[in-house]
Amino acid sequence: MLFDTETTGLDPLKGDRIIEVACLELLRDLPTGRAFHRFVDPERDIDPDASRVHGLTRADLRGKPRFSEIADELLEFLGTSQLVAHNAPFDFGFLDAELARLGRPSLGRDRMIDTLALAKARFPGLPNSLDALCRRFGIDLSERTSHNALLDCRLLAEVYIELTGGRQRGLLLADDAGDTLPAIAYQLAGPRTPVLVQPDSAALARHAAFVARLKESLWLT
Repeated sequence: MLFDTETTGLDPLKGDRIIEVACLELLRDLPTGRAFHRFVDPERDIDPDASRVHGLTRADLRGKPRFSEIADELLEFLGTSQLVAHNAPFDFGFLDAELARLGRPSLGRDRMIDTLALAKARFPGLPNSLDALCRRFGIDLSERTSHNALLDCRLLAEVYIELTGGRQRGLLLADDAGDTLPAIAYQLAGPRTPVLVQPDSAALARHAAFVARLKESLWLT
């Protein structure tokens, strides 16, 4: 599960609250299309610096549900999945603070996957903000005029795929149930039923003719 929050400020221990939360369901690290997105009345003012980042004001959130009103639905959506976020300790800290106000247990840190940590390990010394990673991977940022939890989730889903090699993960060579003919199974991520591409007789004939022209071909050993 991939998620993001927007908040009234930077420190939940000083009373800052969540004002927006979004989640995207992942299946074998790829988005399924299922999403959860809610704006939240924080019951307090929003720091002007935070408003400049996400564009939301106190007036925008009047009449929205309080966190206590969406907590059950959010937790049900999250289930027991691993939770992917960019700078995940920040978002975990805010969710834990909101849950603590309701007497609920905190989120297990064993569920945390921090894409910022992944990016720093892969690109040490380089900028690794979400914007920087999107530019590095050629991901379209044209809609990101301000921080928005749902849009950030969608962008991060693409970044996460790139960081984990999801588009090329699991390329396998296999035999089809013992058949001597070659079969290629391409798996996007994790254990799933392979899609087998079986060459026809014409393709095999072309391959044999190509191999016959090679000197000391390993295909013939």
